[in-house]
This record gives sequence, structure tokens and C-alpha cells, in this order.
Amino acid sequence: MASTKLKLGDSIPSVSGRDQDGRQVDLAQEGSHGYLLVYFYPKAMTPGCTAQACSLRDAYADLTENGVKVIGVSFDQAARQKKFQQKEHLPFTLIADKDRAVSKAFGVPAFMNLVAARQAYLFRVGQLVWLDAHASTSRQAQDVLATIKDLQTASPPL
Repeated sequence: MASTKLKLGDSIPSVSGRDQDGRQVDLAQEGSHGYLLVYFYPKAMTPGCTAQACSLRDAYADLTENGVKVIGVSFDQAARQKKFQQKEHLPFTLIADKDRAVSKAFGVPAFMNLVAARQAYLFRVGQLVWLDAHASTSRQAQDVLATIKDLQTASPPL
């Protein structure tokens, strides 16, 4: 699969990956209605990645109230994703992108082919409406909620 950088207005890539429980997650299907935040992080249970995940965890009620589903993606094994989810009480799906299919479909660079770059993509009804090529750690949820507020001001809620 070729690596192509997504641009605003692009459709969510037709790609799937295995989550922390080994279930197949079809991202295009997950993002076909409402909002879908797909965020990439380098490594589970490291300081920046934990801050990013906990930002989304702590604002999860506000995110879901605004119709946002959250999916985190890293190159970690499913067992490490599961441990991260349990340790930090993360209420959302984590994809173990060991084969890099998801990151390649999104055009997310890999550093030294070991870890994904920290990036975030927000889709609305399958279309990319916001991207952050240098995603925040502790402010990730605030950034997403501010973007949704701006989008809802410009057009009616879903």
C-alpha cells in the first residue's frame, strides 16, 4: 500500500487494523457517520503518549457528547496496547499497527521505521476536516473540541 499524505476534504482511507483485543477495526466504516478522531502515537506507556491518551480519556464524555469516536494507533503489539488501555483506563480503541498498513494509508511517517510520528486526523462523515501533523500531547482533546466547536459554528451539528 502506497503512503499518501491526506489533505483536508479527503475521504477516510479504506483500511483496517487489529485492536487491543484482536478484533478487526474497519476505519472507513467507523468513520462513516459522526466524527472519528484517529490519532497516531509513537509508543504506548511512554510519557508523551500517556499524556496524549489521558487528555482524550479525561475529555471522553465531552468528546462522545459531540459525537466523536476515538481510535489510537501505534506500532505496538496488541498485548502492549491492551496493557496500556487497562493501565490508563482508556475507554477507546487502540490499534496495533505492526504491519504499518494503517499508518501507510494515512501517510504517517515512521521514525527509523520503529515508531509512528505523533499526528491526529478528525473526520466528519468520512471526510477529513482537521489534521494536526504535530499532534499535542496534553492538549489533544482541547484541540479537537475547539475544532468541533468551530465546525459547528460554520455548519449545523450532525
